Amino acid sequence: MSEDTPQQDDHVPALDQKQLYSLRSFRVLLVEDYGFMADLVSSMLREMGVGFVKTVSSAKEAQILLTQYNADSVPRDHFDIVITDWLLPEISGATLISWIRDHKLDSIKFMPIILCSAYTSEEVVVEGRDKGANEVMVKPVSAEKLSKRMLYVIDNPRPFIKAPSFFGPDRRRQDKTFPGEDRRKIQAEEIETNYEQDEKET
Repeated sequence: MSEDTPQQDDHVPALDQKQLYSLRSFRVLLVEDYGFMADLVSSMLREMGVGFVKTVSSAKEAQILLTQYNADSVPRDHFDIVITDWLLPEISGATLISWIRDHKLDSIKFMPIILCSAYTSEEVVVEGRDKGANEVMVKPVSAEKLSKRMLYVIDNPRPFIKAPSFFGPDRRRQDKTFPGEDRRKIQAEEIETNYEQDEKET
């Protein structure tokens, strides 16, 4: 399956290459149990200028660190984004995403999440987004693909949706047209979470 196959990944609009970014204060939590891939992605992030990258090999370690750092009242110690593998020992990446989205603390609950998976099936991509991942990348990960997803998450934060069976970033990209009234669109002065009925019930 090619990287541009719609079932595998949505189109991410091209970024303005003239725009400069400083990610020196950015803190990334990388959850990857395969050492080679962990080292590779970590190196890519540092090459992008990310100031702090913490790598753990299990979802349990990620939960402990997020609870420790993002529960702290000092925002500069918070992780800014989580990049997680799909298959992990003991606790899966899907379960970690659900744990984050169900958390009582907003500093964890609204955490941007990029899911990495070696599985290219549409089911994995859909389940990842239905669990609340902001972006889904298919391995092998390139520096260009990683930077594209990272900067898209930073530059294009999606409104969060709360429905009976879903909480997470809007699963539709905002540059797509939608027939009829868009009940998910929120104004800047409104709360981040938009409450609506589950799509399956409409």
